[in-house]
Amino acid sequence: MTLTKTVSFVTVPVTVKDNDGKMVEGLLAKDFTIYEDGTVQKLTFFTSDPFPLSAALIVDQGMQEPVLRKVNQTFSALGGAFGPFDEVAVFTYGNTVSKRQDFGNSTRMGLALQRLRDERGDNAGASVVGGPFGSGPQTNGKPMPGTGTTITPTPEYHVLNDAILTAAQDLAHRSPTSRKIIFIISDGQEYGSRASYAQVLKVLLTDNIAVYAIGVDTAAMPVYNKVAKARIPGFGYSNILPRYVNATGGDVLNEFSKESIESAYQRITSEARYQYTLGYNTTLAPSSNFRDIEVRVKRPGLEVFAKHGYYPLPPQRQQPQSEPPPGATGSTDSTQPPPSN
Repeated sequence: MTLTKTVSFVTVPVTVKDNDGKMVEGLLAKDFTIYEDGTVQKLTFFTSDPFPLSAALIVDQGMQEPVLRKVNQTFSALGGAFGPFDEVAVFTYGNTVSKRQDFGNSTRMGLALQRLRDERGDNAGASVVGGPFGSGPQTNGKPMPGTGTTITPTPEYHVLNDAILTAAQDLAHRSPTSRKIIFIISDGQEYGSRASYAQVLKVLLTDNIAVYAIGVDTAAMPVYNKVAKARIPGFGYSNILPRYVNATGGDVLNEFSKESIESAYQRITSEARYQYTLGYNTTLAPSSNFRDIEVRVKRPGLEVFAKHGYYPLPPQRQQPQSEPPPGATGSTDSTQPPPSN
């Protein structure tokens, strides 16, 4: 016998900020209005109490070595950003995705990060100096006069989509009483993932997971960041972090110096922990269609950050591959993401 449970209760974590970017406290349920597919919903749950965090920390190891070294020097500040009731898992990615530490307390996270400090950045891999693509012109198996060995570097991949998907699938099994977040430290480049942005976003919105990020290296440059959401043909996305953050109701802090990165850790975890939580019972029947959510605050001059919507039924689980496909030219994004507000 198969038992089917229909869940109609929808929770929406919400962050409210003023014009200076500071979090606004003291709001009440009556200050909020929530819409699903354009229809006002009756709030049946409201709290401003803090939540423990179930966090998947993702560190981009495909960055240039000087940048990764600077990031590694900030890891000691991460321990103080998480509380005693939080749990953290650690993932890294470059050409592939690796899970470095299963969910545990900040001490276990610190030990995992300590092991990462001595690892180098720039995941280009060893240059190819042999084989049919590693040598110059030949005659009867011998190099032609005046020609030398051709150095062909192996392709660089930045499988950010696959890393987020791997972390999200682990987070989906954590306790529903905690706030589920993915915390990324990266330059935001995406290239070579098996999973597309739209596929990963569907998993995030279904499992109520918010993405928070610290953009470093080129992602922290103001001029560069203005065009960072663009897809560069043959090179994937130059910075896909703002897209994930905006759609899931998280936040991204673009920081360049070691000190600013360290201070951003506490800001992000505090923001995720001290959100308002709204809840309502939807009257629509379960389906696989995306449902739009809009949250408004009745007080003027405030900005609201919340997920753009959700999927009532879980998507088919995607399995990121461990190795990039030969000749890959970047992640596919043929499936359009849900509409954004």
